Amino acid sequence: MESKAINRYTDTDLQEFKTLIAEKLKSAQEELLSLAKSMSNPNANGTDDTAGTYKTLEDGSATLEKEQLNQLAARQKKFIESLESALVRIENKTYGICRETGKLIPKERLRAVPHATLSMEAKLKQY
Repeated sequence: MESKAINRYTDTDLQEFKTLIAEKLKSAQEELLSLAKSMSNPNANGTDDTAGTYKTLEDGSATLEKEQLNQLAARQKKFIESLESALVRIENKTYGICRETGKLIPKERLRAVPHATLSMEAKLKQY
């Protein structure tokens, strides 16, 4: 039986990516916490004493702002999940392997987008 060479990053490389991802994860979680605080405290500007004629505009503006904060929070949660999945792939030693081509994703791409699961070659084929 032939043994096939395993196409993966070294443990040293994986440790480097794990550190990078852990830092990004920490900052992403802090950002999400900040968004959550903004959503629970929408009127920090103290517009309660403005004239009633502006109330309707304020309500519309507050609704729009809340929707935008919700979208940002949802995007941030998805980013955190992607980073957490990347950490699982590091533990499984499958990190950095393109899920389409099976080839190693270049380190430059992983440093820029540490949760990437596709090489640029595979990503461009999607369009």
